[in-house]
Amino acid sequence: MFGKVQKVLDEEIRPALQMDGGDAELISVEDGVVQVKLQGACGGCPMAMMTLVGFVEERLKQRIPEVKEVVSL
Repeated sequence: MFGKVQKVLDEEIRPALQMDGGDAELISVEDGVVQVKLQGACGGCPMAMMTLVGFVEERLKQRIPEVKEVVSL
C-alpha cells in the first residue's frame, strides 16, 4: 500500500501543497495508518491540521479505501 499512497501523494496532493509553498513527505504506512511530515509553509501553518485532515486524509481515503487515518509527525 506504500506505493499506492506515494503515487497519490506525488500526483495529486503534493502539487497542490507546493502551489502554496508547502509539501508533504510520506514517512510510513502501517495497518491503514499513513504517517506524513508536512514541510515548507505547511509545516508551521496554523491551518496544518485542517490541511492534513480536510485535504490529505480525505483525498487518500477517496483513492485508497484501505487508508483509515493520516497522522502528521
